[in-house]
Amino acid sequence: MTTPKQPRLKQGEKVLFIMAGVFVVLAIVAFIVMEVSSSKSGTPLFKMRVHDNFNAEGLRGSALFRKRGCTVCHRALRDGTNMGRTADMDGIGSRLTLDYMYKFLLNPKTVYKTELFDHSPGHDAGFVQLMPPKELHAIATFLSQLKADQGAADSPVPPKGDSLFIDTMVNTWAPKEWKLKYHDIRDDYKNVGKPKEAGK
Repeated sequence: MTTPKQPRLKQGEKVLFIMAGVFVVLAIVAFIVMEVSSSKSGTPLFKMRVHDNFNAEGLRGSALFRKRGCTVCHRALRDGTNMGRTADMDGIGSRLTLDYMYKFLLNPKTVYKTELFDHSPGHDAGFVQLMPPKELHAIATFLSQLKADQGAADSPVPPKGDSLFIDTMVNTWAPKEWKLKYHDIRDDYKNVGKPKEAGK
């Protein structure tokens, strides 16, 4: 019994396979070069836009954050994973208050007004409900001290000055009635470092 002959690749298919192979090899070489150069360089590859200024309780909370297993679902200070719904905690202190985060850790249901799957007893982060309030407060303190620079992706405050990109996008895509209904939040930060108080 003879085996059927395998069909030969056409000329165009050969060229595509060769081009794909070259692309993969170049990507691997570029990745290796980038990793080697960044490991030998004294400066980080990407500028850090998150900073911290931990007090004693914040440092204790940082240790607890890792020791208790929060890094299984979350990441802070480049330590942890991307599995959680709010995975990256860097800069969260610029968006949420210490009080809010502490209340959430104590009882997420009272903050969200509904049962949360991950933080429910018996689920991945259900152990948080069993932790002593002092430990939860330390973790909330740690998270509240992870601040983002103005204009960073994690910051609620827009970048300083004008942005050609933002202006172009607004002028291109925003309906004209938006300009009458809403104001540009950047105007609140032009002359001072903080937003205007309501009613002023």
